[in-house]
Amino acid sequence: MRSPRSRSRPECRNGRSTRWCTVRTERRISTVERDGLVFDVLDEGPLDGEPIVLLHGWPDRPTTWREVTPILNAAGYRTLAKDRRGFAPGARPRRRRDYRLPELAADVATLIDEVGGSAHVVGHDWGAATAWAVAGLHPDHVRTLTAVSVAHPAVFMESMLRSNQLLKSWYMALFNLPVLPELLVRTLPEWFDRQLVKGGMRPEDVARFRHEIIEEGALASSLGCYRAVLLTDPRVTRFRVSAPTTMVWSTDDVALGRWGAEHSEEWVDGPFELVVLDGVSHWIPTEDPEALADAILARVAR
Repeated sequence: MRSPRSRSRPECRNGRSTRWCTVRTERRISTVERDGLVFDVLDEGPLDGEPIVLLHGWPDRPTTWREVTPILNAAGYRTLAKDRRGFAPGARPRRRRDYRLPELAADVATLIDEVGGSAHVVGHDWGAATAWAVAGLHPDHVRTLTAVSVAHPAVFMESMLRSNQLLKSWYMALFNLPVLPELLVRTLPEWFDRQLVKGGMRPEDVARFRHEIIEEGALASSLGCYRAVLLTDPRVTRFRVSAPTTMVWSTDDVALGRWGAEHSEEWVDGPFELVVLDGVSHWIPTEDPEALADAILARVAR
């Protein structure tokens, strides 16, 4: 059941336009609905704080932000960690085309509408790809963008030809095969879990993946974002971003190369900063939440 629509009123400061006003919301948001799909939301921090929308990747859920949100909340920001399409129990459509990038971005824009029409947007992994799309396709909804690990979609595609990204992305081809990935995860759990650990995921987070995705029945639907890649018109990804942007990348990321991180600036018209975390794996939100929170706060404070 959808939570009651929050009543909110803009509080403008320093003569800023209504679009950039802080929004005071009287009620927490636990779910948001779009086109019959219901997404769960973890709404934390001061209700009158500027909203920061947090988008997780694969194979994560909103709990991946559990060590980041307390830092953002303590700094006075309201955080809304949204369960993504394919993961949320009420948002698991069957068709591959329902997971195309514009659909993922529109889901987020709907949540932002619930908190006043604009927010700071942060995404990791597939959440970062989605965050880029929100900033490019719904620019009025995004105050600032912090993309973690994944480059601008157009740059990511170009990096396949300009760097070693194609080799790093071998698993994307695997995930596009029907049935086989699900069988591997279920019938060879030790092998699959070992791949995650080799990539830097902590054992406790592997256990969380087993519980939050496999046991809760989200494995096949969560792969929808990968299986819709070939159905997405490449021209859709060639959007420019006007929001002030920070790109966070880590040197021990086994899935994403540096080339994409360094060239994302070419698609950003606003201020851009690249933050490189040395010795950190792909799983930045859980491995180095303090450094990530610092990067987010530095961006939104500007």
